[in-house]
Amino acid sequence: MRKLTVLEMNRLTEEEFHASAKIPLVVVLDNVRSQHNIGSVFRTADAFRIEKVVLTGICCCPPNAEIHKTALGAENTVDWSYEADSLKAVNDLKAAGYTVYAVELAEGSISLGDLRLDPSKKYAIVLGHEVKGVRQEVVDACDHCVEIPQYGTKHSLNVSVASGIVQWVFAQQLLCSQ
Repeated sequence: MRKLTVLEMNRLTEEEFHASAKIPLVVVLDNVRSQHNIGSVFRTADAFRIEKVVLTGICCCPPNAEIHKTALGAENTVDWSYEADSLKAVNDLKAAGYTVYAVELAEGSISLGDLRLDPSKKYAIVLGHEVKGVRQEVVDACDHCVEIPQYGTKHSLNVSVASGIVQWVFAQQLLCSQ
């Protein structure tokens, strides 16, 4: 089998992307320190036509060469904003009608495989610092926690990998509304 060329992939232009309908999902990064991880989250958000990325706390913001290195321009297509306090960002999203999930191992968390979303609603996911995860006060403010089942010896995934997995599952379920 032959790989497709970039032209054969029929990808949206930046203008078409901006004008297109987005999946009703906002990704909130709670103090993610790695610019490469932030860039990867942007690139995945572009791939799934996610509504927005909210950077908080110590997150670096575009324009930034290190973010661009992994985002490959997705920082220019995906809508984004910066909020100094991730707790405020979560509360603002909840006030705007979003159901907010922390991506975290927690008591009572929902396994990603058991997650069932309502395509008529809006959602946000919060991913945390590479070592500390989502801050407890932010977890407390979220409506739910969702966790990615893991079967090895490690208790966590890289934040950009976790973001990609969770964005994909949310996108698959929310595409029903498109």
